[in-house]
Amino acid sequence: MYRWRWAALFVILAAEVMDVLDALVTTIAAPAIRADLGGGASLMQWLGAGYALAMAVGLITGGRLGDLYGRRRMFLIGALGFTAASVLCGLAQSPEMLVGSRVLQGLFGAVLIPQGLGLIKEMFPPKEMATAMGAFGPVIALGSVGGPVLAGWLVDADFFGTGWRMIFLINLPVGLAAFSAALVFLPESRSAHASRLDVTGMGLVTAASFLLIYPLIQGRELDWPVWTFASMAASVLVFAVFARHQIGKQRAGRDPLVVPELFRKRAFTAGLVAGLLFFAGMIGFSLVWSVYTQAALGYTPLQAGLAALPMAVGTIFGFAIGGAGLAAKLGRTAVQLGALVMGAGVVVAGYIVTSAGAGITAWQFGPPLFAAGIGLGLFMMPFFDIVLAGVEEQETGSASGTLTAVQQLGGAFGTALLGTVFFGRFDGTASAVLVTVGMAGALMAVSLVVAFLMPRKAVHVS
Repeated sequence: MYRWRWAALFVILAAEVMDVLDALVTTIAAPAIRADLGGGASLMQWLGAGYALAMAVGLITGGRLGDLYGRRRMFLIGALGFTAASVLCGLAQSPEMLVGSRVLQGLFGAVLIPQGLGLIKEMFPPKEMATAMGAFGPVIALGSVGGPVLAGWLVDADFFGTGWRMIFLINLPVGLAAFSAALVFLPESRSAHASRLDVTGMGLVTAASFLLIYPLIQGRELDWPVWTFASMAASVLVFAVFARHQIGKQRAGRDPLVVPELFRKRAFTAGLVAGLLFFAGMIGFSLVWSVYTQAALGYTPLQAGLAALPMAVGTIFGFAIGGAGLAAKLGRTAVQLGALVMGAGVVVAGYIVTSAGAGITAWQFGPPLFAAGIGLGLFMMPFFDIVLAGVEEQETGSASGTLTAVQQLGGAFGTALLGTVFFGRFDGTASAVLVTVGMAGALMAVSLVVAFLMPRKAVHVS
């Protein structure tokens, strides 16, 4: 039994908090960043989509790097790289430098985050495992609460004249502290059955994702030239090539990036699609709502962060309700109920904003946002357990990485799709919000329907 396991868990959770915060802070700071650096509306989309896309394509491989070269080593590299990329973000002098640095953040985050699960499994005995793993939910929920408020406060406070840059520069002391603590408390850890990296597969899935997201974000500003539609069509073909490559690699007795058998499992495939749609709606809505409250309602970044607080607090309530036994009792129904409640909440919030006009206050749209947060917590509480329950033990690593990567890809897709529709219609009125929240609600409604293909309860393979 590892002596410093609880201190090591704290280090792992600190890295998780950095990731959660940096995934959220740019939704609040985006208008201030654009006002300072210039660039089109697409910059505000790329700030989130670039990070999420890099994280998505990197996560599938990130866990295997730890298996091959040591989890402690890759954690240290990830923490140091993430910190350095954060500093580059804070020093960026152009939109291109900032987006490129955000992509670097996402790539190093994909190296950093997956190491925690493997380390926990080696450090903790079975009787303590549930307690260790259970710490992630509250930490993520608290990060969701604190992220927008912290970002707004840092931008408004303008410490040392840094303005929005402090949302990234604050990672310097935090990241160095996490790196130093990791040197002391994390044990050496490496898999005895490490598989080789599938570099070709990684290249194909990266290309396919980029071919889809890039034209979705840039197409509106370029007036939708023919190549944007050709690029999106090509992404489908490259995804098909990737699938054939993975099947061929497995038939040849080599290690594919994603185990093809996973997609023959109805529960897993349905979970991927449901998760992609749900997280696309959720992340896309978050960007649209933050930009609207600042650009149309005149909120400061801090006020915008506080206006989103009801949804974050509702998420904690949703986790608490699900963790109290409701999620275990309802199983798949809790996932569907969560999608329904969140979809209804964002649509009602959009309707209130449209009907109330310019004099609206946060107290008016706070209740539906709180309800949407409860739906988010209910959805997430049992989701991963149900989707991964029917996966064979030897497929768990690939399945977990793929599911988390698709969650990130959904966020990038939602940012691209809903952001493009919003900025294309936004004229200072609330009509653009109503259209985009309607799309977010529709995505969640479809995820609810797809969830019918998931099993009613989590039945783990022995």
